[in-house]
Amino acid sequence: METFLSIGTGPGIGFETAKRFAGDWFRTVVSSRSAANGEVLTRALGDNAHFRQVDASDPTAVFDLVADAERHFGGIDVVHYNAGNIRNQTLEEQPTDTLVRDVAINLAGAMAAIKSATRAMKSRKQGTILLTGGGLALHPHPDYISLSAGKAGLRALGLGLFDSLKSSGIHLGMVTV
Repeated sequence: METFLSIGTGPGIGFETAKRFAGDWFRTVVSSRSAANGEVLTRALGDNAHFRQVDASDPTAVFDLVADAERHFGGIDVVHYNAGNIRNQTLEEQPTDTLVRDVAINLAGAMAAIKSATRAMKSRKQGTILLTGGGLALHPHPDYISLSAGKAGLRALGLGLFDSLKSSGIHLGMVTV
């Protein structure tokens, strides 16, 4: 059985993507900040679903989550990074500490997940990384400036890593919502 790890599993895209992978072929590991929400989503996915709590704004916690899932389940075949913080504030309205946290969730957590997951994927010469991007990466909006910056950074990260990961047998895909 293959393993699918979702980081930032919410009730929308994260859950629906996990649901597509859940079942006979994939063991599904979902993660979110909220244990209550994560456990509800995990139960809805069935017997081959597992929950891990993680704060995606903490790159060390994300790195540890991936390493733990790798050890516990004998490898991760697909990682879906879906964490993000949707904040409706202009640059003038947004406090600096929340801007830093938003970029940590939208970009630093993704970098930690990719770095951690690709170590083992490279040795196996296979694996898939999926990133949930956003149209704000292409068309930034001043009322969602931290999300726009985070999704632009995530897009640059994905594009920058695509060829080198491909040469290692790892597919990196980005869905622009």
